[in-house]
Amino acid sequence: MKIYKTDINKITDYIWEIPKSFRPAMRVPARVLASEPLLDDIMGDRSLAQLVNVASLPGIKGTSLVMPDVHEGYGFPIGGVAATIFPEGAISPGGIGYDINCGVRLLTSNLKRDDIKGKTEALSKELYAQIPSGMGKGGQIRISDQEMDQVLLKGAEWAVEKGYGKKEELEYMESNGRLVNADPSLVSAMAKKRGADQLGTIGSGNHFVEVDYVEEVYDETIAQAYGLFKDQLVVMIHTGSRGLGHQIATDAIKQIISAMPKYDMQVPDRELACVPFNSIEGQNYFKAMCAAANYAWCNREIISWEARKAWTNIFSSNTEPLKLMYDLAHNIAKIETHVVHGAQAQLIVHRKGATRAFGPGFKELPQDYKTVGQPVIIPGSMGTCSYVLAGTPKSEELTFGSCCHGAGRRLSRTAAKKQVNAPVLQEQLKEKGIFVTAGSYKGIAEEAPIAYKDVNMVVQTVSDSGIAKKVAKLHPIAVIKG
Repeated sequence: MKIYKTDINKITDYIWEIPKSFRPAMRVPARVLASEPLLDDIMGDRSLAQLVNVASLPGIKGTSLVMPDVHEGYGFPIGGVAATIFPEGAISPGGIGYDINCGVRLLTSNLKRDDIKGKTEALSKELYAQIPSGMGKGGQIRISDQEMDQVLLKGAEWAVEKGYGKKEELEYMESNGRLVNADPSLVSAMAKKRGADQLGTIGSGNHFVEVDYVEEVYDETIAQAYGLFKDQLVVMIHTGSRGLGHQIATDAIKQIISAMPKYDMQVPDRELACVPFNSIEGQNYFKAMCAAANYAWCNREIISWEARKAWTNIFSSNTEPLKLMYDLAHNIAKIETHVVHGAQAQLIVHRKGATRAFGPGFKELPQDYKTVGQPVIIPGSMGTCSYVLAGTPKSEELTFGSCCHGAGRRLSRTAAKKQVNAPVLQEQLKEKGIFVTAGSYKGIAEEAPIAYKDVNMVVQTVSDSGIAKKVAKLHPIAVIKG
């Protein structure tokens, strides 16, 4: 399906719409949140065709949406948001992705940029030593089958109970680091086996641990509420549910494809396989997905414990421990209430490569963030800046309370490897004061800055559209990758 710019209506400078009439199977319009230059870039892959396909999901409400960091994915575009009616609307594993609850968290310190002078390379190596990374790489923590079930049930609470974190941190995680609908009995033995030794590991691909400093503060009031200040050292962690989540998605997609004829579910792309949320298969997948999400929150909590060990080893035991600012998911489905066409509705909100961005007063926020809105953490790419934003009421009006989740790929991993000389890039970044420690040159090449869109343009778009407010800009110092 070819989509031309003439097929797209301009609603505002930052909202573009493919009307429902574009294709008979569409149940709702398809919307793109992007500046015009970013829209032109988006048209270079299959993202918009996938967005149109998503608009045909049974039970979809409002519009199908993509963020300005969108790129082609499995079924759903990455950067996609779709809300279906609860409880009979569709749930689609393609709308969550294989890395269930891939997410990001930010740890803050009381140290400033000058405090790391002469220690950057040592800190980079120490973080790499403490935090296992790489494809299929296991960590130091081994858990029994019984303990695995507890991780899948309790999420980050399990890590806190075992001494890997503090109870007060749970308040600073989306859903307090635990989805209560998780059912470990619905997670296959193979998925549990794949996750048994991967707690406390970041894996490979675009996952990382990064040390940054706060380069610029845009909103002093919100920054103060979040505990951020200029030149402050912070640590960002980006990873998810590892092999366990991937296996859960693989298992579910097979089962759901087989079940679709039973429910007469029609979709234009096999990768959009879905079933009614309240069907047996829908509930089995949702409860297993919740278990994977819990595993991911537990994983990021343990990685934070490892990062704190490295921090103490470099800066001394008298240094104030790293503090959790916030942790949020960007590959997940949640049951939420939103206003659609003037009426409140309970919806199954799929976010794939998109993150929550709720404004002030949102009930799940920590007390000290209630008046300023939810933190939104937007990683850039290796060697470029990242951002902290704050959610706004406008996001609830326009995007089901959602925002972009990063810069967004513009080159495939294969294309990046062909264009990037990894040893040269590593040396160039070092000359700029950015130390990259990785398990292979392949990982560096695949995640080179050239492989990603301009995060400044992406963030400016969401800021100008009003769905999130810029709070602070972060500059990388040390990057740890698989």
